[in-house]
Amino acid sequence: FSRARSCKAPHSMIPAALRAQAGAQPLRRHASSWLSMIRRSQGGIQPGKTRPALPVPEHIVRPPYAETGDPGAAMPAAVVLSEEQTEAMVHATALARDVLDLAGTLVMPGVQTCDLDDQLHQAIIARNGYPSPLNYRGFPRSNCISVNEIVCHGIPDDRPLEDGDVVSIDVSCFLNGVHGDTCRTFYVGEPDDETRHLVRTTKRALDAAIAICGPGVPVSEIGEVIERVANKAGLGTVREFVGHGIGPTFHTRPQVFHFAGSRSTEVLQAGTCFTIEPMLTAGSPKVTLWRDGWTVATADRKRSAQFEHTLRVTESGVEVLTAYDREFEEDAGANRLA
Repeated sequence: FSRARSCKAPHSMIPAALRAQAGAQPLRRHASSWLSMIRRSQGGIQPGKTRPALPVPEHIVRPPYAETGDPGAAMPAAVVLSEEQTEAMVHATALARDVLDLAGTLVMPGVQTCDLDDQLHQAIIARNGYPSPLNYRGFPRSNCISVNEIVCHGIPDDRPLEDGDVVSIDVSCFLNGVHGDTCRTFYVGEPDDETRHLVRTTKRALDAAIAICGPGVPVSEIGEVIERVANKAGLGTVREFVGHGIGPTFHTRPQVFHFAGSRSTEVLQAGTCFTIEPMLTAGSPKVTLWRDGWTVATADRKRSAQFEHTLRVTESGVEVLTAYDREFEEDAGANRLA
């Protein structure tokens, strides 16, 4: 769940400039309807109908903002985690990773993203977790599901996924007092060459950024690496959203910029956790905000991809807490782990 860079507004994660523009069961597969054909003829993704998120059982421990929607301070300082909190992070991130693995088995043509969100919600609460995005600053669903040109914060709705789509699923879980956060872009059916290039490069940019991380490393170097990979591949780098520190609080310092020249003076600190979550585009990196106040899309309607890991800074490097059980470097967007 990406953090808007330098956001101070109490009611939104979106920068002011964008606001101004303003045990799983098989999922039911829906045939393409006249409405989806209209959407395609209009070009790009159109807003669909959504519904309220499923309830969270009373016994599930909730983050402080769950009832009010207000997470408090815009972006507090990074926290060096205790041994107990570090262990809790292992479990929270494992839950997020496992639920994202489940998502990969459910992505297929005909599946509505609101039905997919329901299944992931059920998987989170089945392991006593709380879906972190739910009511965070009023976000209405449990996971961010962003299709094609939707860059981030897509609200699950009734639009069926279609063959050739690409979908980014961002899963965040609150468990044992801490948050885990991860995202991956999946192919729906068979991707075209441009989509495959976009997805593979985004994963490669994340991996390259992780490789240079460790205690004392300037946060600005992360963005330098990511933009270098993107530029070499002819892709755009979204600048409006950042990675972030994470732990008992969903979003803390440092702000992890994904582009070069951020002028950040922050450095990575041993004992803290943070996310890297680059969003690359097949065209211009400029974005627009939908009227729902959440959904962010590329301005030129070119496709976007995102990968995210939660990492712990150790004394000698970093540990990828949301690392995949099986790597799939040659098919980064495959929708099943084989």
